This record gives sequence, C-alpha cells and structure tokens, in this order.
Amino acid sequence: MLNFIPNRLALTVLISACSIILISMGLRQTFGLFFSAFEEGLGCTRTEFGLAIGIQMLFWGMFAPLFGLIADKLGGNKAVFIGFIIFGLGIYMLYAGPNTGIYFQISLGVLVGIALGATAIGVPVSEVGKHFPNESRTIATGIVTAAASVGYFLSPLFTKYSLGLVGWEQTLKYFMYFIGLGLLASLFLSPSKTILNSTQVDRDQTFASAIKEAFSHKGYILLVLGFFVCGFQITLVGTHIPGYMQERGMGGWSATIILALIGFFNIFGTLGMGYLGTKYKKKNLLCILYALRAVSICIFIFSSPSLVNSIIFGTTFGLLWLSTVPPTNGIVAQIFGTKYLSTLFGIVFLCHQFGAFAGAFLGGYFFDNYGSYDYAWYMAIVLSIFATIVHFPIDERRIKRVDNTI
Repeated sequence: MLNFIPNRLALTVLISACSIILISMGLRQTFGLFFSAFEEGLGCTRTEFGLAIGIQMLFWGMFAPLFGLIADKLGGNKAVFIGFIIFGLGIYMLYAGPNTGIYFQISLGVLVGIALGATAIGVPVSEVGKHFPNESRTIATGIVTAAASVGYFLSPLFTKYSLGLVGWEQTLKYFMYFIGLGLLASLFLSPSKTILNSTQVDRDQTFASAIKEAFSHKGYILLVLGFFVCGFQITLVGTHIPGYMQERGMGGWSATIILALIGFFNIFGTLGMGYLGTKYKKKNLLCILYALRAVSICIFIFSSPSLVNSIIFGTTFGLLWLSTVPPTNGIVAQIFGTKYLSTLFGIVFLCHQFGAFAGAFLGGYFFDNYGSYDYAWYMAIVLSIFATIVHFPIDERRIKRVDNTI
C-alpha cells in the first residue's frame, strides 16, 4: 500500500503535512458558523464579517508566496511553525480582545490570513510534492488535501456543538489547543535532500529566473486565472452557506450538514483526483471539474430548499471541493520542476485568494444591499464556465532549460 513512498523522510513529511493541513484548514472552515455569534456578541454586520473573511483570504494569498519562498530556502518546517504562532495570536485576540471594529478585521482578517499563508494548502502540499517523483506526486498531494477534508468534516460538527454548549469565546479557546498540536506537527515538515527529476541546469536556476520563466509561460498564466474561480466558489460557500440556508428558511443544522458533507466527500474527491492525475492529462481533469461545479451550483440554487437538496449539494460539491489542488500543483511541478514549487504554487494560490476575497465580500455585500445571495451564486456559475474554458489550452510538457554557461 505504501510502495509509492520513496523513503522514510517522505513518509514523515507526508504525515506531518496531513496533520498540519487537517488542523489549519479544519479551523478555517468553521468561521462561517460564527457569524450569528459575532453579530450578537460583537455587533458586526454581515458586510463587516464578509470583509474580515475577504481580508483573511487576501492576506492568506499575499503571504502564501512569501512563506513559500521561506520554505524553498529554509524549509517548510520553519515556515509553518511561524505561521501557527501567528494563527494563535489571531485567535487569542479574537476571543480575548480587543476584537471589535478595526481589531475584528485585524484578528480574524489580517493575522489569521497571514497564518493561513504558511499553514494551509500552499506550503504543506508543495513540501510533500518535493519528496515524491512526478509519477506519484498527485497521489501524495491528494492524500494531504484529503486530510483537509477530514478537518472539514470534523471541525464544523465540533464547532456547532461547542457553540451551543459553551459559547463562542470558549470554542475559540479550544481552537488554541489545536493550534498547539499544529506547532508540534510542523517540526517534522523537513525539506527534501534532493531535487527530484532535475538536471544541473534545473538545480542552478535562480529565484528571479524561475519567476520570469513562469510568467512567460502561457499555461502558468491560465492556471493562475483558473484558480481565481476556485477561490471565489469555495469561500462563497464556506462563508455564506449558513446565512444562505437561513435566508431560505432552513435551520442552522442544514448548513452544518452541508459543510460536514463537503468535508467528508472531499476525501474521496481529492484522493480520486490524485489517482486520475497519474492516468490522464491534469488540465482536462480541471476542465471537467469546473464544469461539474457549475452543474452542482445550478441544481442547488434552482431547486426548492430541503434537507435532501442540502445533502445532494454537500455531497456533489464536496467531491469537487479541493479536488482542484492535486492537478493544479501537479501541473506547476510537471512544467517547472520542484526547486521553487512552494513559491510558484504560492503565486497561483495568491490569485485563488483574490477570488476568495471576492466571494467572501460580494456574498455579504449582495445580501446587505439586495437582501439575497443570488447574484453571488450567478457569478459563481459564470466563473465555472470561464474556468472550464481557460484550462483547456494549457501545455503540460516540462520546460527544456538550456545551460548558457557552456
């Protein structure tokens, strides 16, 4: 079963990354469940809440390449450890204060966002990618992304129960304990001792030339644009699905069921996509995935609200949730190699977070100004069609570098 793992260090890093991303992404997924508590306890509007999540997404994106560079130069363990320290500070401010007005934006938005740049998706997935050859990389990264799914499944259930039992302040205090476990796990995210599938020219490449090369490649630009759509959609759902279900007359547990099902079925989606990425062109898989997202959203918003409809949406969108990550990361590694994988994927992820900001902010903005989330859902459908189109022309072939010193 573990034949695809090349060595003990790779296994250690894989387990460490799974633990890190389970904690970080699991906690991040629950913030939408706090919106009523923050409205009552802190007096924030949905626009302010959406803005905080949007700022979080932006800072997550802006710091993903920076922490990616730290990981590429010094090791992912150092980058993630710093990230969890900042994560803890943000959560502490959020429940202990100051936590209203601008401080609400700083704690939930800026600090948690910076922390996610190190602890969520970019660095852990890319560090694992450096330890595995191209033939098994998407499977390995699929396993890491599936660990986020476990967090997605368990965290909303725990958070909903805890909010009802002990309130939002104590629930956030519990989050601090999980962050402590993340700090411990980060110590084992050790850097790879070799650059896999590389030539001397690849190993000698500078950071500046890697960035220039990436942005001169049309496929990389298209990948960046396509990932914007992923960010918009998953953040719209993760942030505003509780408010949307309330708007449609459904109880609070309906949103929790959707988020939990998304987390559970994302396990199968990411593992399946990781496997398919070893068999088929990754760009074609991304085209199919975004087209199916459009179908899933259409069925959800144009059908009558019901428990069955909630279960169908949670299941189908869960299969498609983070399934974009293994093929997207795999394409970057396949084209450019792994030396600057954390940085280059971090830049792709930055555009993902621009989309996440738009999804979080516009969801709240449309509701506060028009009394409905419908326009945000319509945008999500149109963007799915856009992403389906832009991934098709990507050339996945490895770049051939020339040694100019000869």
